Amino acid sequence: MDDLDRMFRRLVQNVRAAYPDYLARPFDVSELYQVLVPYRHNRRELEIETNQDYETALLRLLAGERGYLLGDPSMQQSIQHELQSKNPDTGLFRAYATNQVSLSPEAVRRLEQQPLTGALPTATAAMAAPRSLTPTIPPAPRPQPPATPPSAPSAPSAAAPAPASPPAFAPIPRPPAPPAAAPSAPAPAPAPVAPPRPTAAPQPASPTDSMSPQRPLATVEGGGPCRFCGGALPEGRRITFCPHCGENLTVRHCPACSSELQVGWKFCTTCGRAVGDAVGQGSS
Repeated sequence: MDDLDRMFRRLVQNVRAAYPDYLARPFDVSELYQVLVPYRHNRRELEIETNQDYETALLRLLAGERGYLLGDPSMQQSIQHELQSKNPDTGLFRAYATNQVSLSPEAVRRLEQQPLTGALPTATAAMAAPRSLTPTIPPAPRPQPPATPPSAPSAPSAAAPAPASPPAFAPIPRPPAPPAAAPSAPAPAPAPVAPPRPTAAPQPASPTDSMSPQRPLATVEGGGPCRFCGGALPEGRRITFCPHCGENLTVRHCPACSSELQVGWKFCTTCGRAVGDAVGQGSS
């Protein structure tokens, strides 16, 4: 199983858990890498170390490799041609953000049948093993030796002394009775419990609190083309997401390893390279 297989398996799991309608209808390419299987939230399950490897696996998925995704043939041919080049552009998928793709029903069916073909665990295999039809025969009991008949009592010899009478046992002394317990003092009356104070009803959380509990989202000055899809940004407004492709305009990528960096970060969390104030440029 390689990066492409793990990405498709994780995609089907996330769709089945949160977006089951996507199993039967198409969705946008931008939803694939922003909502359904984003790198930041699925890095451990995908077992992909760098953002560039994630983008390469995403391109292979969009190109229709192994028949996992169905999409526009012209888009898939263009991505296949790019993957075959010596230095492919791994961010090419952003140019097709508005294109629609769908899960292959045959590929999803094969994925669901894979756990059924695997080996059973050791405990389950032991329980499922067929039992022998041969009846178990208990071992034959061992023969007991014949009981020895009691011998007749012989006449007492005249020279033998008479048996001594058993000694009399002394009576067992009884333990002394415990002293009478002193009357216990009456238990103090329980202190009155104060009634609970009424608490104020919780205030509903605002949209800003649900998105960012600590501080509001960062914004940038609009105007000019979007660096992800090339669409024109609104002039004279501070915005966070591109209105055309939905990309977060306040997020930058490390120039060394292409990892996503938040606003205000001065060092890359993946390779440790210093990025200075380039990440926070234009934010507020």
